[in-house]
Amino acid sequence: MIRATRDGLRTTTGEDIDGMIDRLERLAADLKALRDGADPSALAADATILDGWMEHYMPIPVLVGGATGHPTLPGKGRLIRTSDLWVMTEDHGCARSMSRWYRLGRPLEAETTHS
Repeated sequence: MIRATRDGLRTTTGEDIDGMIDRLERLAADLKALRDGADPSALAADATILDGWMEHYMPIPVLVGGATGHPTLPGKGRLIRTSDLWVMTEDHGCARSMSRWYRLGRPLEAETTHS
């Protein structure tokens, strides 16, 4: 959602409109590449690793899990919630949120299974 303030237009997260446009353009470029046959795992080759992940639904689908190598949320295995989930491809081991690609580590059930 975009809000008008005295300082200009802002998204609900406080991000400026140019920042949102940049994110959407990068998402659009990735979607076009997938449409044209690009390998999702190649697009996600340098992406943040999301371990212990599971699909999570709010009014929009997102992923939650322990992130390692995130560009703005430092730490190893830091619990995060992704932005809106746009592409989910377990077969290729990656997912594309509004903001970026994620390489999928083990899903949550793999970590909680007891032998």
